[in-house]
Amino acid sequence: MNRCRRSPGGSGGTRSGRTRWVFDGFIAGMGTASGTRIVLGHWTASPFGPVSDVMVERPDGHRVLLAPDPEAADFIARTYAFDEVRVEPVVVRAAAGSWTVAADSLSLRFTTGRRGLLGLLLSAVPRALAVSPRWIALVDRPARVLRGVRTRGTAGGGRHEWYGARDLRPVVAATAAYEGADLGPLAPVAPAVRFGFGSTPRRPCVVRVTTTVEG
Repeated sequence: MNRCRRSPGGSGGTRSGRTRWVFDGFIAGMGTASGTRIVLGHWTASPFGPVSDVMVERPDGHRVLLAPDPEAADFIARTYAFDEVRVEPVVVRAAAGSWTVAADSLSLRFTTGRRGLLGLLLSAVPRALAVSPRWIALVDRPARVLRGVRTRGTAGGGRHEWYGARDLRPVVAATAAYEGADLGPLAPVAPAVRFGFGSTPRRPCVVRVTTTVEG
């Protein structure tokens, strides 16, 4: 696959001479009764323009990436760990708390509920502060203790990564089929997914997030 090109609109140099890529959008994580766990990345702004991808971990631990083009697939596969990469269209539609995801291998529908206390707190943090690496480092330990997730860490290919969460809503219902097989009703993300240094929260949710990758 092709190497990711550095996008003037989505990345910038750092003082160390490394490059930063910024992805702004949503991460949805959920489990299913079958044991398959799904992580959707829906990016309204990224070095690749608006783009969506899906990470699937089967009950046997096999990890699959679904990405819409070779360039995005290459970048994601260099940053996270997969056993299989599939390049196929990933179309996402979201309106009024209802989400639909369509790919060749996966169909997914889910619904979000009202913000809880954590969502209200996250949405009150100014964006400039929420995406700051120093702030993200500060909230990393509380996130590990309270939600079982990490907000920063070392990614693949010698890259570093920061997650600046800005909102959170619970996923209250979902239906999904993978390779034509129904995955059963919504369930916790258990065991934790193993695509990178951290997982999504155990309770299914959608997080509004700015992800920064440096490498």
